Amino acid sequence: MPDKGELGWRLVAGAAAFGAGFAARKAITFGWKRAIGKEPPTNPESPEVELKEAIAWAVVMGVGMEVARLLATRAAANRWHKSTGELPAALRTAVDKAKSVA
Repeated sequence: MPDKGELGWRLVAGAAAFGAGFAARKAITFGWKRAIGKEPPTNPESPEVELKEAIAWAVVMGVGMEVARLLATRAAANRWHKSTGELPAALRTAVDKAKSVA
């Protein structure tokens, strides 16, 4: 069972990733509309959507969402470190974990 610190970190990281994902989706959709001039495909799997458009949307959305999640998690980890004095256990390196055990 996770300890309180680990559970707290999971909640903080999850909330940060959720918020970043929401904002990223809005920003990516807005950018797509501006760059392409039309709405992004709502169902890229549909054969009615041109293959190159479906692939482009999948790549843009996948990369954009992962970058947003990464940045949000790193920002949350920095904040966590400042408030607790240490990184969350899930983000510590093996060397740091060995030092804390010793």
